[in-house]
Amino acid sequence: MNQRIAVRAIIRKDEKTLLLRRANGRPTILGKYELPGGKLDYGEQPEDALARHFKNEADLVIQTAQLFDVLTYIDHDDRDTQYVFILYLVSLGARGSTITLSQNYDKYLWKKMSDIQQNELTESAKLLLGISQQQIHSVKQAELISKDVIDTTDISQLLIYSDGGSRGNPGPSSAGFVVMNSHEDVIHQGGMYLGITTNNQAEYQGVRLGLEKAVEMGAKTVECRIDSLLVVNQLNGIYQIKNRELWPINERIKELITHFDKVTFTHVRREFNQLADGMVNKILNAHDDAK
Repeated sequence: MNQRIAVRAIIRKDEKTLLLRRANGRPTILGKYELPGGKLDYGEQPEDALARHFKNEADLVIQTAQLFDVLTYIDHDDRDTQYVFILYLVSLGARGSTITLSQNYDKYLWKKMSDIQQNELTESAKLLLGISQQQIHSVKQAELISKDVIDTTDISQLLIYSDGGSRGNPGPSSAGFVVMNSHEDVIHQGGMYLGITTNNQAEYQGVRLGLEKAVEMGAKTVECRIDSLLVVNQLNGIYQIKNRELWPINERIKELITHFDKVTFTHVRREFNQLADGMVNKILNAHDDAK
């Protein structure tokens, strides 16, 4: 299955949301409204892509952009492609009141959520606006965020993307993971606020959480994909673990490995680990909001 990553933004003014109407594209989206944003270029960071699309498509300048959610979507007209949407809450800069549309759009409007007609929206806009209505609940220390995405019985072979981050290193930290089946459909995502730790500790905790979920699901074969080359080399035994604070987590991971027929640890570049990274930032943002 192919995968495409896109950024989208929710911009609100006077309780109204900005929507743009497509002037081109396939028939299912032509003439329908969607949220501002677009696809990521290869190697591009999500925030940079967001700023680029705002400038090119509507001549808008972003003042602030806060990660809100990351979710996947399979279009009914293109079932061979899995779309990954990185959703932001955005406020505009001084030029935010003036919108000049590109040739990709022919109309914009500000509309209250209660006034938006479902048949006016693209399928992805319906999904993202539905997600935006949900409240982000405060995340307490050691409280696990866990969400099944789709039901499936295909769990013998699992793919786990994991990540961890610390704002301060050491500082407030969280770990996140995404579980996919052998067809690379997302079947579960989760994470945890960790308190004050380091980046490396958070990276290890993401691996631990993912493997614990795989054990719970009864998987036999697991491939772990991690964007920290240091952690991958340590877990593969290429590098020694010199930080004693990592020893207990590493021992827990070794114990979890015994539950499977096969476990591999593979390095991926950061741009291919956006889902797990999104979970990390979502948890940290929710913790900051709860203060």
